[in-house]
Amino acid sequence: MNRLNGVDITRYLAFVGMVLVNFRLAAEVASGADVGSLITNNLEGRAAALFVILAGVGASLGKPAWHLNLRRAIFLFVIGMLNMLIFDADILHFYALYFIVAMAFISRSNNWLLLGTAGFILMGFGAQLVLDFDQGWNWNTLSYADFWSIEGFLRHSLFNGWHPVFPWAAFILWGMWLGRLKLSRRTVQIGLVLGGALVAVAAQSASAALISDPEIGALMSTEPAPAGPLYMLASGATATAVLGTVLLVTPLLLTLPLIRRICDAMIVAGRQTLTHYVAHIVIGMGTLEAIGLLDGSLRPMQIFLISIAYCTIAALFSWLWSHKFRRGPLEAAMRLITEGKT
Repeated sequence: MNRLNGVDITRYLAFVGMVLVNFRLAAEVASGADVGSLITNNLEGRAAALFVILAGVGASLGKPAWHLNLRRAIFLFVIGMLNMLIFDADILHFYALYFIVAMAFISRSNNWLLLGTAGFILMGFGAQLVLDFDQGWNWNTLSYADFWSIEGFLRHSLFNGWHPVFPWAAFILWGMWLGRLKLSRRTVQIGLVLGGALVAVAAQSASAALISDPEIGALMSTEPAPAGPLYMLASGATATAVLGTVLLVTPLLLTLPLIRRICDAMIVAGRQTLTHYVAHIVIGMGTLEAIGLLDGSLRPMQIFLISIAYCTIAALFSWLWSHKFRRGPLEAAMRLITEGKT
């Protein structure tokens, strides 16, 4: 597969955004007014959406066979469910479900991908209108009462979990549509930036006008829970604009010697995000807990700087690892288990 370096850099940036959000969530840091908190607030729901969209882009660029997608989905589901034992906001088991959705659309036309994207958003919105989104949740502790029951698991996975299939699978289908574009063309990249920015601003403006409606105001928010239609439009469009921007500037950055070295580390880290996602929970959060920093004592800027430091170390690890191995540890394990290759 001919890789676009900008896609890998964008994937690393999405990982950084998720670390910022998840570390603050784990550290029980309240929202503040400093720069770190402002950045993290605006990444909630956006970084994860970008992460899923890039999975769709990768699916279109790589064009894996359906049975390979299924084996990868099973692998991610197992890893994700194990991760759920220590981190309730895991996204990997949702990824597995998105890949199953992707299998149904991988050979479909572009129009089918767009219809599927709209369909998942509309079905998710319809469910939010008629069902109880709060069922199972304790919002004070951010815990889900019956996740480990069949009914609770299905409700959480499909309707009211952190990243439910309805409507979040729309992001992977949108990413698959984007992945079929000529992403290396500057005209396409500029179109992604301008189109994404315009739709994001329009969705945000519509939300500001409708959110005060007592009947449907909560569903017109651009906050990620519940993931209403305007959130889906705003976050999906923002992700599209970010991808276009990174694709545009990457060739220029790679011509600058010092910046190129930084980009090289980001590129290889972007190809190892499965390893880094699990590691930021097991190693990152585990270390913070071991030294007593997850007790709510950290200020927003402190956890922001800790998150940036962790992501820098992760990129450095990937850069060093890549000198000896082609794939990250978990990426290599997934390839060995799902494809029988090293």
